[in-house]
Amino acid sequence: MLVDRAEDGLKETAEQIKAAGGRAMVMTADAGSEADVKGFIAKTIADLGGLDVIYANAGVSGGATPLLEQTVELWQDVLRVNLIGPFLAIKHAAPHMIKQGRGSIIMTASVAALRANAGGAAYASSKAGVVSLAQTAANSLLGTGVRVNAICPGLIETGMTRPTFERARERGTEGKIGQLNPLQRAGQPNEIAMMALFLASDEASYVNGQAFAVDGGLTSTHPFAARGRR
Repeated sequence: MLVDRAEDGLKETAEQIKAAGGRAMVMTADAGSEADVKGFIAKTIADLGGLDVIYANAGVSGGATPLLEQTVELWQDVLRVNLIGPFLAIKHAAPHMIKQGRGSIIMTASVAALRANAGGAAYASSKAGVVSLAQTAANSLLGTGVRVNAICPGLIETGMTRPTFERARERGTEGKIGQLNPLQRAGQPNEIAMMALFLASDEASYVNGQAFAVDGGLTSTHPFAARGRR
C-alpha cells in the first residue's frame, strides 16, 4: 500500500512494484490526520490480508525561515506531519501487529535530529522527537514482538531536498554537494531504502528502539578543517 497526500509518483512506484512481480495499491491520505491513517491501515488489512510492516516516511521541511521569525502555525504544521504522523502510524498499526505477535514499525527521522545545522529549528525538533518516539514506543510495546526503529538520513536527493540540488547545478557547484561527510557525496534514495528493508526484515529481529544514521559519516565527527589526504 503506497500512501501520499498527492498522487504524483504513487502510480509510477506502483508500476515498478508490479513490474518486479509484486502487488501494489495506492491511496491518497494525510499522514498527520488520524482519520486518514486509520483509513489506510484498515484498507491495507482488508485488501492485502494483514499488516507486517509500516514505514512512516512522510515529512515536510518547514522552509528556511529564521528561528525568531517562525510562527506557531509553521511549528504546528511541521510537528503534525513529522512527529504526530509517526505517532499515529504506531497507534493504529501496533494493535494489529500485537495480535499476530510480530511487526516492524519504521520511521524517518534525520541527521538534523542528532546535530544542529542540518535543518530548520522546527524540522530538527520534530525529527529529534521521532528518535525519542522510536525509543519510547519500543519500550511501550515490550513483550509484544513489535519492533520500532528510526532512520536518520543525511543529504539525499528527494522531492523535499531537490531545490538544494537544483540550485547547486545552476551554480555549477553540484560537485560540492555532500562534501562535509567522509564519503564526500550525497546519498541516493535506494541507500535509505536498503536500511528500511533491513529493518523490515526478519534479519533485524533483534533490532529495536534504535535510530540509524545513513549519512556518509556526517554525524561521526565534530566540525574540522580538512587537511591533505593521505
